[in-house]
Amino acid sequence: MITIILFLTISTYIILIGLMVYGFNKIKKIESIDLEPKTKFTIIVPFRNEAENLPALLDSLSKLNYPMDWINVILVDDESKEKFQVPGFKFQVSVIDNIRLTNSPKKDAIVTAMNIVNTDWVITTDADCVVNANWLLTLDNYIQNHEVAMIAGAVNYDCGNSFLHQFQQLDLASLQGATIGSFGMGKEFMCNGANLAYTKTLFQELNGFGGNDKIASGDDVFLLQKATLQFPGKVHYLKSKNNIVTTNPLSDWKPLFHQRVRWASKTTSYQSDFGKLLGIVVLMGNLCWILAVGFWAFGLTPIENLIVLSLLKFSVDAILIFKTNIFLGQKTRYFILSSLFYPFFSVCVAFYSLFGKYEWKGRLFSK
Repeated sequence: MITIILFLTISTYIILIGLMVYGFNKIKKIESIDLEPKTKFTIIVPFRNEAENLPALLDSLSKLNYPMDWINVILVDDESKEKFQVPGFKFQVSVIDNIRLTNSPKKDAIVTAMNIVNTDWVITTDADCVVNANWLLTLDNYIQNHEVAMIAGAVNYDCGNSFLHQFQQLDLASLQGATIGSFGMGKEFMCNGANLAYTKTLFQELNGFGGNDKIASGDDVFLLQKATLQFPGKVHYLKSKNNIVTTNPLSDWKPLFHQRVRWASKTTSYQSDFGKLLGIVVLMGNLCWILAVGFWAFGLTPIENLIVLSLLKFSVDAILIFKTNIFLGQKTRYFILSSLFYPFFSVCVAFYSLFGKYEWKGRLFSK
């Protein structure tokens, strides 16, 4: 009976991850930048104590292959210890203070900025990111060629060769792969606010983050899920190397754990049934593998069963991760070691997110 349950659980896991791979392949890469720019953009950057990172972001924006007078950057300061002084740029940059109204500082920051946005299109990104020179040009070309109101894009790590950095890259690759795969299946439920574009009209018609502002995280996925429900067909994924935003991995395990808890804490509040289903199946798949290791250790199942389960699970994981890393331009390192460690890490994150508190940017949040 134990063996049957283990194999049924892993089989369900394999089917869903396999569907992610299928969806990933359905989204075609688009690198077109041939059209003349026609779109003015406002880039919103919420930040808190990011004086070390903001110069790199602003420098990358200054190197964009795009008309500088069509770019407006709004930096929203969420109670930083020191005020950030903006150097001179060819594009317009303004720093405003966040107006706190809810339990979510980042959502408040975006709402604060939206009150002064005067362009049709808005993009959110993070202070610790840098962008590709053709980032806006690729977005503009896509907007001109498609009837779209929201565009999700990829996020990548600029990481070193340490296990901690490579583990984060593999974890991010799995999330990016699932994101692209869900779009390919027409079941989009996840995106990353470090690279998310949408129209001001869409934001207003969705009533912004209304209904989700009590949850500290989720400025990206909740807005996406609302948009998908109310504007089906107008929410797209732009699978383009030109559109990839790069950020830095964390340098310690504790903040990494809290970051992943923050990400996982919003899963139970998803409006997407598919997103909830995938979250449960991934949790059960990882928990199943841990139980299989325990059953083998206590002599309740033969090692042959554990080997077969491991090969089945890790093989389908490898396909999605390798495909995503190729798209992101990353080499896949420490895959076996990460695969053995990840189930324990993810299960701890999942259960802790249901009951525990997490620290982020010097603040303590509860679910």
